[in-house]
Amino acid sequence: MGSKIYVGGLPYSTTEQQLSDLFAVHGAVTSARIITDKFTGQSRGFGFVEMSGDSEAQAAINALNGTQFGGRTLTVNEARPQEPRSGGGGRGMGGGRH
Repeated sequence: MGSKIYVGGLPYSTTEQQLSDLFAVHGAVTSARIITDKFTGQSRGFGFVEMSGDSEAQAAINALNGTQFGGRTLTVNEARPQEPRSGGGGRGMGGGRH
């Protein structure tokens, strides 16, 4: 299992290949993913990179956090586990007439 890294502050034009290349200098990248808006397909300016080893991931975090990429300052840190999402809309159950 590899280490997952959060990368924020990405230029909206960044491709997954560019993101992978940026991290590959510091070790083996197993995946690189840019998060996009589900309606427009536009980048949301952040993504995730998975690296094969913890030491490689830590080296990449130390080297890239706070650096400039495409005119923007990157925020690079260990990704936190995704919080469970509540499903559905804003309608509560219950109510009704008595």
